[in-house]
Amino acid sequence: MAHAPDNTQPHAEQDVVESIVHHMPVVLPVAGAVLIFLLAFIAVFMA
Repeated sequence: MAHAPDNTQPHAEQDVVESIVHHMPVVLPVAGAVLIFLLAFIAVFMA
């Protein structure tokens, strides 16, 4: 006798990438600003 698959569990684990994608419009510009600041700081320090 065949049993039907048990689909009573809530959906499986959420993908890590999917949880991060929603924050990308904020994270990317902030990371870019920090990177530019660090590069400018290094250029001034080395000059």
